[in-house]
Formats: sequence, C-alpha cells, structure tokens
Amino acid sequence: MNLNQLTIKEAKEGLKNKKFSSVDLTQDCLKRIKEIEPKLNAFVTITEKEALSQAKKADDMIANGDDLPLLGIPISIKDNFCTLGVKTTASSKVLENFIPPYNATVVEKLNNAGAVTLGKTNMDAWAHGSSTETSDFGSTKNPWNLKRLPGGSSGGAAASVSSDEVLAGIGSETAGSIRQPASWCGAVGLKPTYGRVSRYGVIAMASSLDSPGPITKTVEDSALILNVLAGQDDKDATTSPRKTEDHTKDLSKSIKGLRIGISEDYFKGIYREITEDVQNALKVLEKQGAIIKNIKLFDPQYAIAVYTILQRAEVSSNLARYDGIRYGNDRSYFGEEAKRRIMLGTYTLSAGYYDAYYKKAQQVRTLIVKDFNQAFKDVDVVIAPTSPSTALFAGSSEDNPMFGELADVLVEPSSIAGLPGINITCGFSKEDLPIGMQIIGPQLAESLILNVAYKYEQETQFYKQRPKL
Repeated sequence: MNLNQLTIKEAKEGLKNKKFSSVDLTQDCLKRIKEIEPKLNAFVTITEKEALSQAKKADDMIANGDDLPLLGIPISIKDNFCTLGVKTTASSKVLENFIPPYNATVVEKLNNAGAVTLGKTNMDAWAHGSSTETSDFGSTKNPWNLKRLPGGSSGGAAASVSSDEVLAGIGSETAGSIRQPASWCGAVGLKPTYGRVSRYGVIAMASSLDSPGPITKTVEDSALILNVLAGQDDKDATTSPRKTEDHTKDLSKSIKGLRIGISEDYFKGIYREITEDVQNALKVLEKQGAIIKNIKLFDPQYAIAVYTILQRAEVSSNLARYDGIRYGNDRSYFGEEAKRRIMLGTYTLSAGYYDAYYKKAQQVRTLIVKDFNQAFKDVDVVIAPTSPSTALFAGSSEDNPMFGELADVLVEPSSIAGLPGINITCGFSKEDLPIGMQIIGPQLAESLILNVAYKYEQETQFYKQRPKL
C-alpha cells in the first residue's frame, strides 16, 4: 500500500512507530496529486513548498516526543476557508488573486493540531451549487467515473479524499455540501450541529446555515478531526458554549436498544438501488440490536422552498461586500449562478415582499425544527438516503437553476434545523458508483451518530473499496 492510501489512524501509528516520516507521507500524497490532477481537477491551489516545510517541522516534533492530534497528517482545505498568505478564491474569479491576511479559526486549529496542508480544493463558486460545475476554474471530476460529477459544493474536497490525494479534507455544508459530495464520491462526510464548529474566516454563503466539517476515509478519522475543530470561538458569537467531548470515546459502544426512525417521505422518487441498499443497511443495524421505527417527518420537498428563499436572501447580503473597492475584482466577474441568487435574494428582502417570502420561510423553518424535535422524542436517530441518485453525468447541472436544491433535497431539512448528520457508504450501484446513507441526530449529538456510523462501517467495511483511477 502506498502511504497516501492510509487512514489518519493508520498514518498516526506509522509515524509514532517510525515506520515512515511525515515528509515521506506528504511526498506520496504530492506524487498522487501530480499524477491525477490533470484529469481530476480537485485543487485550485497546491501548496507543495509550504506542505513539505510543515511536514519537516512535524518530523522534528515527533523526534522530540511531541504528540498532537493530527501531527504530520496531510489534508486538503476547501477554498472558502481563509488561509494566511495562501490564495483563497471561493472558486470565483472575483477573488482570483485574493490572499487573506489571517487564518480562519478552523485553519488555525488544524495548524495547532500539527496538520500538513497540501492545498485548497475546488468548489462551486461561492459554494453555490451541488456539482462543482459552477467553479470559475473548471469542474472537478468524480474519481469513480471521470464522466460523472463529484457533487458539491465541497466536490474538490470529497474527490481529493476518495482518490487518496490526501488523508482527509475539510469542507463546509449549508444544505448538503459535505454529505452529498461524500455520498457521490464514496467518503465519510460529517456535518456538525450548526455552531459546533466556528465559521470565523469562512467566506460566508448563508450565515444561519454554514457548518464546517470533515470529509474522511473512515468514521473514526472524522471523529478525530471533529475533536480538533469543535468548540466555542470568541470570534464567532454563533458557536455553542457547551463543553466539547472526545468523539472517539464511544465509537464502539453497543447500539442494542437504539431507536432508529425511518420516514417514508425520504424514500420517494429515489433510485431503486439506493432504497434497497439503505434497507439492507438497516437490517445490519437491526442485527446489532437496533430497533427500527416508522415515523412521520415533513416531506423533504417543503425544505426546498424554505432553503431557496433563506439562502438567496443571505447570499444577497453576504455578497454585497464584494465590490472590488478594497480587494478582489469588481462585480462584473460574478458568474451567472451568483447573479441569479443575488437577484432572487434581493427581491425576497425587498419592501412589499419580505413578509410574503422571507418571513413566511422563517416560520416554516421553525415548524421543521419542531417536527424534528418531536421525532426525537420517539427515536434516537433518523436514517435516510443521502441523495436521490448516485453521481450524475457531467453537464447535468447546466441550464438547471434548481439542480442543487433537487440534489440536496434529502439533506436540506436537517441542515435547516441545524442538526448534525453523517454520510457513510452503504453499497455500490451496478455502474460501480457509491451509494450513501445519512444518519441524523438531535442537536449536539455528534458522538451518537458517529457511534451508529462506526458500528455499521465495521460490520460492512465498504470504506475499504477505492476507485481505480
């Protein structure tokens, strides 16, 4: 096995036992990037020099007996996280040459944990989309089939992980942008509770929804990274003051008696293979003692209208700062998708329409929150497919303004409610494309959903299958 194919846990053990160095590990990842990037396009910026410097520093620390959670581990970071001295574009030509004067809190925490950053990954411009086709720097391809989409907006991050360019990636989710590309690329994608991880230094898309989180090869790796990222931040007033915990502690805990909720509306209009694989996954969990209960949640279709209105409204506000006066290019550099969202958001916030659209959407959002709260009185977690389809063909999002909302319909409700959710692979289609299943928990129940995901992962081990690029 090449070193770049290791999980974080395996790499940490190898580094600790001096089987290889962080420089060796980083060089293997860089070699893989150079080999496949011309056809994959997962990165916007590759920081080879900086990465090797960080790796050498990590090796010195390891030699001195130091131990940090991610010491010497090569990762990628989505290009909407500000990185001191390293270009950050949000995959838009408006910020084509923007170099931030500070680090996002997430980046600062990763640096303090000893991680080695190999570069910034491609995404839908401004995170507007679920395909990575709206990137101003070319679309990312799916490692399982280069004619297919990786999903989005964290498509580059998911592709970089599943193709073994890095050991883990950092993405962000507003309504599916971690879980959906993780589903299409066959990775573990963890969307934490809103406010569990700081948004400071993340280029804002929809501020009441944005949630940074990890994309990894295994559930345990996601738990390790969440341990690093979670916690209150003085720079972000929306972060939770609740004390953080060790999310790796209860991974192996028995799920006997765990109540899993299934809502039939989450299984309407999706690929038959996906339904079958999720049902098979439920049987695996049932054999481990879990109890399957049928529940009734709002039809996820309601979330499309709510998300469309709220997200566009917040986009129109957040993108107003990009006027080209202080930094970046002027507004003529905005792509078509950004223009559409700005116009619709401005309209919904305008006089005479605010009550009819924005206020009404917020009221329905509250009903969705209450609906989940009621469900969690009867069950511990909710399980559903992550996406209605497997990875679609390249070009599917073109001339389809609602592509993202339709692709994310099954994850939008939980994002709107600020809930934690995790995607895990539960099978493969006839075309050998990954099929994803999501596990949703109550607010701040990350350890619980990680526990359920881990128990399933260890029983099935779909995570060991890798794309043949």
